[in-house]
Amino acid sequence: MTHSSNIPELVNSLLQKMTLTQKLGQMSQVSGNGGTISDELAEQVRAGLVGSIINEVDTDIINELQRIALEETSLGIPLLIGRDVIHGFKTIFPIPLAQAASFSPDLVEQAAHISALEASKVGINWTFSPMVDVSRDPRWGRIAESFGEDPYLCSVFGQAMVNGYQGSSLSDAGAIAACAKHFAGYGASESGRDYASTNIPETELRNVYLRPFFAAHQAGVATFMTSFGDLNGVPASGNQWLLQTVLRDEWQYTGMVVSDWDSVKQLATHGFTENDEESAHAAITAGIDMEMSSATFRYHGPSLLADKRLDMTSIDQAVRKILHLKFKLGLFSNDTSGLFRPTPSEADFVTSASRSLAKKIAIESCVLLENKKQLLPLNKATLSNVAIIGPLADDGYEQLGTWIFDGEERHSITCLSALQQYLGDDVNIHLAKGLASTRSLESDLFDEAISCAKNADVALVFVGEESILSGEAHCRANIELPGLQNELIKALAQTGTPIVAVVMAGRPIIVENIVDHLDALMFAWHPGTMAGPAIVELLFGQATPSGRLPVTVPRHVGQIPLYYSQKHGGKPVNEDTYIHMNDVPVRAAQTSLGMVSAHLDVHYTARYPFGFGLNYTDVEYSDLALDKDSIGADDELTVSVKVKNTGKCEATETVQLYIRDRVGSVTRPIKELIGFRKTHLSPGEEKTISFVISSGDLKFYNIHMHHTAEKGVFDVWIGPHSASEISAQFSLS
Repeated sequence: MTHSSNIPELVNSLLQKMTLTQKLGQMSQVSGNGGTISDELAEQVRAGLVGSIINEVDTDIINELQRIALEETSLGIPLLIGRDVIHGFKTIFPIPLAQAASFSPDLVEQAAHISALEASKVGINWTFSPMVDVSRDPRWGRIAESFGEDPYLCSVFGQAMVNGYQGSSLSDAGAIAACAKHFAGYGASESGRDYASTNIPETELRNVYLRPFFAAHQAGVATFMTSFGDLNGVPASGNQWLLQTVLRDEWQYTGMVVSDWDSVKQLATHGFTENDEESAHAAITAGIDMEMSSATFRYHGPSLLADKRLDMTSIDQAVRKILHLKFKLGLFSNDTSGLFRPTPSEADFVTSASRSLAKKIAIESCVLLENKKQLLPLNKATLSNVAIIGPLADDGYEQLGTWIFDGEERHSITCLSALQQYLGDDVNIHLAKGLASTRSLESDLFDEAISCAKNADVALVFVGEESILSGEAHCRANIELPGLQNELIKALAQTGTPIVAVVMAGRPIIVENIVDHLDALMFAWHPGTMAGPAIVELLFGQATPSGRLPVTVPRHVGQIPLYYSQKHGGKPVNEDTYIHMNDVPVRAAQTSLGMVSAHLDVHYTARYPFGFGLNYTDVEYSDLALDKDSIGADDELTVSVKVKNTGKCEATETVQLYIRDRVGSVTRPIKELIGFRKTHLSPGEEKTISFVISSGDLKFYNIHMHHTAEKGVFDVWIGPHSASEISAQFSLS
């Protein structure tokens, strides 16, 4: 095994032997042929024109490509094998947005570790994950791949995934290189449309959108990937300020940067460059080390060097980073087990241990949003007839969610199959789809569904979005339930049978038009392989709901963007000042409309705030206390609160810590999450939960772009969600 201290010397020695063609080849990633090796691809690898392969998962093919690279090239440089392993390889865990809803970073780290183990068995050594884009527009399809709207939450979960993928050392068996994407600001695309422009002031960029990337860097993430979009008019793959000034100079990041798919060529499509040659020049100059999919570096690097528009130093810097990663991954080791893999067997994937973890995360990621008259948990002993209705009740593919190239439906356990197993012969099951698919506009299956509901003690209705309706390029302007699902729920409610809706979707869904027709509402996101057992255990009280929203759920799409950490503005709204347009007199004088920051036709609050989620019991917060009312730059204070389970069921409570900097050189958010802790509470049990706050928790980028904590007064809240009102104050002196 190569010792890390020797790697720079080994890289330099190898670099001195390389031709320009070989160097530019290392900077090129090409797509595999999906289970075959074309003559063209084999010759490209043999000629040293390829540094990495993407989208090849056949172990025999990968081994052969590695053999060609190792044995049939003059320098024997192995390949990076990349794959989008986003929320599982064969064992599919809940989508990342759901994983964030668990508020359990330890579980997410374990899931990433299992994902890495499974992927590495076929020869993959690099994943394009985690996606740490702060995502505040639920219309954006890729919110499914994100950890939500909060930079702190995105940072914590991004670090957890990096640690899970990479382990303690990249050379360890089963470790794969992680990639923080998409650098940067991608989640703020205009109108929630993928690939659209982003316009973000520098203070907002630094205080919000860059924070999770810096956290990933601190965790030792091996690679960064640039965004498709432009940032303030400069596309990320050609953005020198982003890649050089911030990433390299300020953060001192020394790892590799890869472009997103074809994003170097797309610099010309943006209108940032005139042609492919100019695009190659802009990208290399900005700091892209490896080009994904397109080949502008390889084709135009020689002419750019000949014309002295590039110098060899910039090429060598890029290649040095690529080779350094390959050495760290152990690909040059004399022990070829790190390079050549035995053909895996069925038993290597989707094991009992991976299923158990997938179920646990799915349980902890489901968010209970409504539970009228404490309908849930259901008691099997009191039920004779249960209606199971909806297009997603028995769909093992759709429950897996977006971007699961290697997951297989055959491993899925659906809600129907789990219910059948749990209820057995003791309860009659009445089954109806209601709709052919989530998008169906045909109501011909309604009557059967209504009949099932009429004859049942409770109707379990499984609705949401198909997996293809979220993810890359799958953005929606209307984020209510698609098709006639709202109409189906309203029709079922007319039967008088209690309705429990379980929503499976890749984004928050607006439920304003149906929430009054539901008796209970559980948001399950796309829960993955073990969706069925997880949801059934929750519905019947074998597990307690503990998921919390990582994003705000608006009442109406017109409220977007709506997130908890917005700023007050000069005329903030509250219950005393808000006026609905129906309460405004006809021909009212122009000064009578409230003069506050709000929409006239929808309440200013969210339907469900960030951090919200119900238990099957009541948890009371009391006695918020600070051990001191002022701290200096080197001091800490402890803030504590009592939490008590006042109900009869077990509870897992997610206690959340928020602050507000009341006055700053740039305006500060109304609230900011700076900590959270999950705690188990037995019925009647009370605990004191404490957090430590230091001046480091209060830092932000000020008007001069200095990262500092400014003196002044701070509000602090501890509560069950971002709309909590129990607060105290302290000052930084």
